[in-house]
Amino acid sequence: MLRYLGMAAAAMLLTVGSAMADCGCGAPASSDCGCAKAASDCGCGEATGEGCGETMVTKTIYVPTYETVMKTVTTTECKPEERTRTYTVKKSVPKTEEKTETYTVMVPQKGTKTVEYTVMKPVQETKTCEYTVMVPYTEEKTVEYTVMVPTQEEKTSTYTVMVPYTEEVEQKYTVQVPVYEDKEVTYTVMVPSYEEKTSTYTVMVPYTEEVEQKYTVQVPYTEEVTGTRKVTKRVPVQSTRTVTVNTGHWETQMVEVPCGGCSNGCEDPCGCAPATRTVCKRCWVPGCETREVPCTTYECVTEEVPYTCTVTKCKAEERTRTCTVTKCKPEERTRTYKVCKMVPETRTKTVKVCRMTTEERTRTCTVTKCKPEERTRTYTVTKCVPETRTKTVQVTKCKPETRTREYTVTKCVPETMTKEVETCTMVAEERTRTYNVTTYDCVSEEKTETYTVMVPHQVTKEVEVKVCKMVAQEVTVPADNGCGCDSASSCGCESYSCKRFGGGCLSRLRHRHHGGCCN
Repeated sequence: MLRYLGMAAAAMLLTVGSAMADCGCGAPASSDCGCAKAASDCGCGEATGEGCGETMVTKTIYVPTYETVMKTVTTTECKPEERTRTYTVKKSVPKTEEKTETYTVMVPQKGTKTVEYTVMKPVQETKTCEYTVMVPYTEEKTVEYTVMVPTQEEKTSTYTVMVPYTEEVEQKYTVQVPVYEDKEVTYTVMVPSYEEKTSTYTVMVPYTEEVEQKYTVQVPYTEEVTGTRKVTKRVPVQSTRTVTVNTGHWETQMVEVPCGGCSNGCEDPCGCAPATRTVCKRCWVPGCETREVPCTTYECVTEEVPYTCTVTKCKAEERTRTCTVTKCKPEERTRTYKVCKMVPETRTKTVKVCRMTTEERTRTCTVTKCKPEERTRTYTVTKCVPETRTKTVQVTKCKPETRTREYTVTKCVPETMTKEVETCTMVAEERTRTYNVTTYDCVSEEKTETYTVMVPHQVTKEVEVKVCKMVAQEVTVPADNGCGCDSASSCGCESYSCKRFGGGCLSRLRHRHHGGCCN
């Protein structure tokens, strides 16, 4: 819809432009009627005597108008429709049969038997053996031994002792006395000095280079492959089976029933004597019939079926491409930097110096001295003198002696004994039992059901549709007088036509289509 309105507006602008293709003074437009020419050349100005005043012109424009129109359309609708179908239902009818079977049971039977068993009986026996014993005995013996006997002896010795005594003595000593004095000292200071230097260094500058490179691409291609596959189908097989059909039916029979009077509808006119009447009674007549009915079964049949399919494969293909490789090349550059050096500088300062002076002094002090003195002392000395002595000791020795002893040995002798034990033997016994077996017969039964189907049908109906139509409408607009577009007052650019068409001169539309000079 927007596209349609845009085309309509463009047509309207072209209509207005063609209607106003004159110089604004009533003269027809020509290719020489440009904005750069004088007004006298366009047939207006002093020659006409009208000047460049505003002239109103009636134009026809087309305005889009919407109106509602009834339109006939064909639609498809569905209406419900009831249908009837017949289907077959399979029912299983149970049938019970009584069967007899013979089975064997193992019955336990108790008995007694004599069993012989062996018992190990212990028997004691006395034996004699000889053994050797080491018997101890005591014996006296004389032994010599040495003893260190202590002996004491007195001795005299002289020794010297240092005896202390005190004495006062005058003593001279030296003392270090400090003396301060001013002194000029020369020292060296390291003063920083800056110096500019130039150095050359190498920089790796990157650059690009196009290189041909080979690569492999897997190109797909299709190939037809033929083979066989096994397909299993269900094949119908017709057979016949015997079924039992219930052929029972309803019959209408005439039956006489007693009647109790005329009020009950009897034909007896007296209305007193008992009478009978004949009525119709619906009775079920049972029946059973054996029939052979066709039966369809399905068997699975496997067969090989050839097939052809398209397989996509890939083959390697070598191609060449141009790649941009970034490399680096060395480039020498120069830089200027400052170097700081330390320059020695001699300076002078006054400092106080402390000097130590030696001074002799005298003092009286007490001195302890020692003098030697001889003394005598007596002491006892103990010495050990060896002495030989004799003693008698007892020594224990052992001598072998043979002795005899008796001991008892127990042996186990086997002895056979008899005992009676109970035995249990399993004897086979045949028994009979009766059981019921239920079998099911498949009976077919036809049933009818009603279902609803939505049946499509075409319906013609009228609907409301909005239609856009272009309606012609006459409007009065100021005409272009051919005086150019430089002056809004001379062109009448403040008029309705300029506001109606985007705020510009109508002559712009004319010059845009006829090669004019309006900006």
